[in-house]
Amino acid sequence: MKYREAARKLKRLGCRELPRRGRGSHRKWHNPATDRAAVLPDWGARDLKLGTIHAVVRQLGIDWQEFEQS
Repeated sequence: MKYREAARKLKRLGCRELPRRGRGSHRKWHNPATDRAAVLPDWGARDLKLGTIHAVVRQLGIDWQEFEQS
């Protein structure tokens, strides 16, 4: 799964991307429902590792099944 796909799913689940601070290839996401934040790498066209996506979803307090279905 690429960053854009993951970002689209997170937006559908109510998360929002926090403003960028400086340079770099990572973006910070916030889930207002759980008041948790996590960092998601933005590697452009490269696929993100499944374990990385799992960790971000868990850190944001989102159920994996819910993330997959969105």
